[in-house]
This record gives sequence, C-alpha cells and structure tokens, in this order.
Amino acid sequence: MMIDREQVKNIFRKYTNAYDSTNVKVKLKIAHTYRVAGLCEQIARSENLPIEEVELAWLLGMLHDVGRFEQLRRYDTFNDAESVDHAKLGAEILFGSENKIRDYIKDGAEDSLLETAIMTHNAYRLPEELDERTERFCHVLRDADKIDILRVNAETPLEEIYNTTIEDVQNAVVTEAVMDNFFAHRATPRQIKQNPVDHLVGHISLVYELVFSESLRIVKNDGYLEKLLQFESRNPQTQKQFIALRREMEHYLNVSKKNSKGRF
Repeated sequence: MMIDREQVKNIFRKYTNAYDSTNVKVKLKIAHTYRVAGLCEQIARSENLPIEEVELAWLLGMLHDVGRFEQLRRYDTFNDAESVDHAKLGAEILFGSENKIRDYIKDGAEDSLLETAIMTHNAYRLPEELDERTERFCHVLRDADKIDILRVNAETPLEEIYNTTIEDVQNAVVTEAVMDNFFAHRATPRQIKQNPVDHLVGHISLVYELVFSESLRIVKNDGYLEKLLQFESRNPQTQKQFIALRREMEHYLNVSKKNSKGRF
C-alpha cells in the first residue's frame, strides 16, 4: 500500500491545530511524531523491507500518538496511570466511531495491523497471539518510539515531562525495585516507579527492550542515552546509583554488540 505522505501530514497538521499550540507539551508531541515516523522508516529500511512496507511503517509513526493530544486537552499530563491510556484512546479516535483513519488513507486493507500496533505501542509486553508480520510492525513502532523518548528526556527539562520541580528530580533516590529491574535488563513496570528519578531510570531501561540492530546502533551513536546516564543528582546516594547504572548499561551494550543482538 502506497501512502500519500503530504496528505497524511496535512491531515495530521489540521488535527493538531485544534489543540493549544502554545502548550509546550503539544509542541513536544508534534515534534516527537515526525521523528518517530522517520525512525520507523529508517528501521524498516535497515530490515530491507519492500517500499510498501516502509511506507506503512512511516504511517504508523505518524499516527501512533494521536491520542496524546486529546489526553493533554483533558488532563494536561503524559501520565497514563493518572489519566487515560493514550494508545487505546488514539486507536478509538482512529478506528472507533469517529473513524478518523479514513481521513489519512482511503484503503482499509491494513486497518487491523495499524490498529493493533497503535493500541499496543505503549504496552509493557505485546500480546502473544500476533502473527509474525503484525508483530514485526509493532516492534518497529515500539523501537522508534523508545529511541525518541530518550531524545525527549535528554532535551526537555525533566520537571516539564514529569510535572514536578527540578528540586524533586535532583534530590530523589532511585527506588530499590527500579534498580533491581534495571540490573535484570528489563523495562521498568509503571507500578514500581515512585518518584521522578524512577521515571528517568525507567526511560533509560527502555534500551533493554529494543529489538532491531539498527535501533541499538542509533541509540549508541546519537548521544541521548549517554546524556541521560550523566544525570546530575544532588543526592550522594543517587550519584552512586548512577555510576552503577552507567557501568551496567555500558556492559550491556558491549555484550549486545559482540552477540549482534537486535535482529527481529
């Protein structure tokens, strides 16, 4: 399926224009959308997928966070636990009663795949019953989203992302359960995060979930992961924790490189 990219971008622009353009969070998510779409394309090309599949991957990136804007309008937060699951909300906007997906593409042949990938892009684990093609596209989107989340955390003041103060971020201690999870090389479950620095470590731990070799290559080369690992805490205990976190991530990436981890 070929995509009219200009049509998609025009519809996306019209959709986001309905929201508060002065809101920093809205601007952040617009920029995030375009970057994720580009990363989806890059990862798909690295896997030598046919051009139609590359186009589909790009489209997934453009649509994946449609629900974020309505979430921000209603709750002014990115915290799904305190508001609404933005992925499910996006799927409802696109494929539910409003059927907004037809504004972007007229062909409904890939609706099932698109809806599944969008609805599950923020899930801790994908459903087990997915067919191989759908699972591949889910992983392309999830990898691209995780990569750009690292950028967002590195470039955006943490107090804006986490709705807190810089003092709270810099003085917090990483919760023991979050540290344990990090050293087990797992993404951090939402329910064990207790403070802003837990959320930061949780975002760093997304690296453990990356599936494709290209995704790991991007993360190692773009510098955002290293910037996050150099987080400057005012708390001596947290400073020691981040020394340990940096060493563990460096070890993980070196081992992953030797083992050529990351192919789907």
